[in-house]
Amino acid sequence: MSGFLGGTYDWVKAAHLIFVIFWMAGLFMLPRYLVYHQEALAAGNTTEAANWVERESKIRHIILTPAMIVVWVLGIALALNLGLADGAPGLGWLHLKLVLVLLLSGYHGWAVGYAKKLAAGKPTLAGKQLRMLNEIPAVTVTLIVVLVIVKPF
Repeated sequence: MSGFLGGTYDWVKAAHLIFVIFWMAGLFMLPRYLVYHQEALAAGNTTEAANWVERESKIRHIILTPAMIVVWVLGIALALNLGLADGAPGLGWLHLKLVLVLLLSGYHGWAVGYAKKLAAGKPTLAGKQLRMLNEIPAVTVTLIVVLVIVKPF
């Protein structure tokens, strides 16, 4: 692969994928934690709810947010290496991927915000709604993988 990354391109791509896996693991886990946290609040189990606050904080600070930052930094380097800023042709798939990653980043922000609402004892969603929202990362990452592998446009 040519570009400014030169011979490090494959290493950067590998690191990007590793941190995508970490980020997605966090995006799969945190919403499930939110469901359990909300159920503990609804049951009036303040001790269990407090335990979920601690778990959510740890996953956010140790896995979720650091992984997202690394994904973005490495992803931008890879996109620039492919010629995104130069108007290189054939990168329609990459444009859509970036939109989907932006949406996942927004979802990440929403989940962190909802965790803080729950920590304050102020749930705003029904359990079923919360469970449905848990599916967003799976659907989005499925689309991203197809775009990256197939490059349909």
